Amino acid sequence: MDIGASANLEVVDKFCYLGDMLSVDGDADAVVDARIRIGWNKFRKLVPLLTNRDISLIRRGRLYTSCVRTSMLHGSETWPIRKENEVALQPAEMRMVRWMCNVKVKDRVPSKELRERLGIDDIILIRQQNRLRWCRHVL
Repeated sequence: MDIGASANLEVVDKFCYLGDMLSVDGDADAVVDARIRIGWNKFRKLVPLLTNRDISLIRRGRLYTSCVRTSMLHGSETWPIRKENEVALQPAEMRMVRWMCNVKVKDRVPSKELRERLGIDDIILIRQQNRLRWCRHVL
């Protein structure tokens, strides 16, 4: 198809490319928001298992890690992430963690303790490890 001078192209601030949201300014805000939404969608589908008291917290943590967290961090190795983006990931994960552990914020149980109950590490630490592993393979 020949695109002549009369072709009208729409100018957009962000668009989806290969499953990731890219923005004009080159930041990761759109992709982080999209990945958090995807993580919540996966979490809601798995709520019956992730909150089932007949399943140990460690097994629920493994299920969460393999299904929900991987969908939230998919492609994060290449995100031009800033502190604000990390700040968005942590509360989303901790809401899910508290839900799995049946703990309310007012119970004042430290996040670190809840992650230990589930046998999971901090999402920011995992993202950094994934990025370092990816960089080592690229170089």
